[in-house]
Amino acid sequence: MGYSLCVLGCGTMGIAVLSGVIDSLDPVSTLSKSSNQPLKWESHTPGTLTPVVDASVPSRFIACVIREESAKKLRKVFSDLGPLGSTVEVLASKNLEAVQSADVVILCCKPQVAHKILSEPGIKEALDGKLLISILAGITLQQLTGWVLPTTRVVRAMPNTPCKIREGMTVVSTLEPSEHEETDRALILKIFSSIGRCRFLDEKHFDACTALSGSGPAFACIFMEAMADGGVMMGLPRAEALELAAQTLQGAARMVLQGGAHPAQIKDSVTTPGGCTIAGLLALEDGRVRSTIARCIQIATDRASELGQPAKK
Repeated sequence: MGYSLCVLGCGTMGIAVLSGVIDSLDPVSTLSKSSNQPLKWESHTPGTLTPVVDASVPSRFIACVIREESAKKLRKVFSDLGPLGSTVEVLASKNLEAVQSADVVILCCKPQVAHKILSEPGIKEALDGKLLISILAGITLQQLTGWVLPTTRVVRAMPNTPCKIREGMTVVSTLEPSEHEETDRALILKIFSSIGRCRFLDEKHFDACTALSGSGPAFACIFMEAMADGGVMMGLPRAEALELAAQTLQGAARMVLQGGAHPAQIKDSVTTPGGCTIAGLLALEDGRVRSTIARCIQIATDRASELGQPAKK
């Protein structure tokens, strides 16, 4: 028998997480049905082996939003996922009812309203003895544990947008030793490994993870778009230039993740003496691309540390 999974504040990321979990449990994947291509690694390449534990599989899904208008849209989104998606209970302005019915709660609201939601009458008591997973950037474990009862097990998770296609990267805070630790770990891996890769790290690394994997897709798309622009500049049609750029980045990433190759090894393997690759690499170095990208992560990390914190006067 599974458990009841509730998503509080089911916006873009909440939809992505819940849809990914539902899709992974569907015998006939929506991703597979929507593609004319044979199944490939794109369908799902888990970074962590998920323990086969029945108790870690959710059997009931609840999604909470503020407005009924949003609830109607969500019902359509989930019903399009198939029979299992149609079972999702979408509630509007009924956070307490949802939390009372849940065994595991994923907090997906905006960081600035987290305290307000957890302070609603009855919510603290409804979370008693349950697992609360926060995916909120900038809201620390210290803050979260201060807003709930000591008996509520609180962890932080940081998934990124590609979890929509089950190619996400999720970092989860290390679990406190307890009688629930093994079960909670299996459950968390089941949720987040179903939508990509999942790793446990100390919370002190979360701001950097927010910048690197959370904001990273946007940074990668800037580089991808620039590559495509270069192709267009040299006469390639826009659509083909973008396809070449996207597949090239995807292939290079796969060589690192699946083959275990260091990026520098891949770079050197395609850089021949006096060739076009070394000419292009020198142009990148002239533009300080390497240090600019690294500084980008540094600045985004600093900004991530400010999210959810009181505004400085």
